[in-house]
Amino acid sequence: MLTGRCLCGGVRFEIAAPLGPAVCCHCSMCRRASGSAFAANASVRADAFRIVSGEELLSSYESSPGAVRMFCSRCGSPVCMRGRGDTPLVRVRLGLIEDDPGIRPSAHVWTQSKARWFEITDALRRFAREAPRRYFMPG
Repeated sequence: MLTGRCLCGGVRFEIAAPLGPAVCCHCSMCRRASGSAFAANASVRADAFRIVSGEELLSSYESSPGAVRMFCSRCGSPVCMRGRGDTPLVRVRLGLIEDDPGIRPSAHVWTQSKARWFEITDALRRFAREAPRRYFMPG
C-alpha cells in the first residue's frame, strides 16, 4: 500500500494496487499545472486510489474534455488527474507519494512541447506526443 499527501497534509490518499509506468510529461498543461519543466506521473486503476482525508479540500479543473485535474484548494498541490474512457484510471503525481513508489521513469512524453530552457539529458525513451498505451496502463 502506498500513501501520499499534499503539501499542507490536508489531502491524504492511499494506492492499493501496482502503479503503471512512470512518465515525465512535458505537455504545456502539465508544465503549467506543476510550475516546472515536466510532471512526473503514474497511472493506477481508479478503484485502487482512495482519498482517506481532505476530500472536502479537493478542487477540480477540466483542463481538456474528459481530463479532470484535482488539486488541494488550501496549498495548491496538484494531486491527480481523473480521465474518462474504457479503463477508469487516475494519474497520480509521484512527488506526493510518501515512500519509494517502486518504479522509475520510463519515458518522456510530449517532448515537442517541452520547455525551451530545459534539456533532457537522460537515455529514457522520448515521444514527441503521447506514448503508446503500455506506458500508462497499471500493473
